[in-house]
Amino acid sequence: MTHTYQLTGMTCSGCENSVKSALYKLTNVTGVEVSRETNTATITMSKHISISDLQNAIGAESKYKISATQHSEVAEQTKSWLETYKPILLIFFYITAVASLVQFVNHRFDTTQWMNIFMAGFFLTFSFFKMLDLKGFAESYAMYDVVAKRIPVWGYLYAFIELSLGIAYTINFNPLITNVVTVVVMSISIIGVLQSVLNKQKIQCACLGAVFNLPMSTVTIIEDALMIVMAAVSLILLN
Repeated sequence: MTHTYQLTGMTCSGCENSVKSALYKLTNVTGVEVSRETNTATITMSKHISISDLQNAIGAESKYKISATQHSEVAEQTKSWLETYKPILLIFFYITAVASLVQFVNHRFDTTQWMNIFMAGFFLTFSFFKMLDLKGFAESYAMYDVVAKRIPVWGYLYAFIELSLGIAYTINFNPLITNVVTVVVMSISIIGVLQSVLNKQKIQCACLGAVFNLPMSTVTIIEDALMIVMAAVSLILLN
């Protein structure tokens, strides 16, 4: 995609070269043309880059100021977000649809059964993508998980634990043990995710293994928290 921005503050060819060089250093930027005569910067990028990131690249407190005048930043950021998280959104949609269809066929809504089917689908699907490149997943996971950082083999074990949980929810194996394990494992996992997001670390999320390049974000927190909440609710309903 290519966008033309208003760029003020350039007074000479040196300014043009400085801004151009700074923008080229950004990941996903494939082309840059700047003009002090028209006060514009035309940037070609493989993925939408926010105005704040562009401004930081040329200096947050510098004399150069960049702004979007020919497109809607909100629309572009929404489009970019949907494109980035399309795989995980589709997975959640399919799993939710299957869990709901089972309830429709049964002519009644069973909360526990719905959550069991959803969690079975979640763990089986996510473990599948991790298994496609187990080594790649373990290496990515060790970048932020509190246990995998200290015990690298945990990254390998984690994929098999997810697979086991998926099978356990599918066959309704000992709900008490299955849900307790889910709460413990996912609670440990979410700690590293929270630390990475709060520290604004730009690293790859390993939730779908090394197959998709998903950034660590609040989506990852929601994903882990959802499993914890569902398992906790299931434990409460058991009593």
